[in-house]
Amino acid sequence: MIRVTVFVDSEQRYTGIDMLGHAGLADDHQDGQELVCSAVSALAFNMANSVEQFTEDSFEVNQEEKTGSFQFRFTSDISFGSQLLMNSLVFGLQDIEEEYGEPYIKIRFKEV
Repeated sequence: MIRVTVFVDSEQRYTGIDMLGHAGLADDHQDGQELVCSAVSALAFNMANSVEQFTEDSFEVNQEEKTGSFQFRFTSDISFGSQLLMNSLVFGLQDIEEEYGEPYIKIRFKEV
């Protein structure tokens, strides 16, 4: 399962995201698991690359393929453009969670 934690500030703006895990194990193949992993990865990497390409906001990103770890945090004020990109990421992840749910993905929100 992919466990997603979306970090929000006191004004309910997204400030970062942590993802850990994979949508399934190769030994326990279930229909849809590759689709979910691919979709989640594409959304996350596109958001990070878009923030870098289209904004001047500072951030830190770490990822580790084996564990499925992806950590992204803004380290400066968050521009409107970055907030829009984060909104789009969370919207896409929620769509995936709604469509596939457990055992593939679980999203939670944490105020920081």
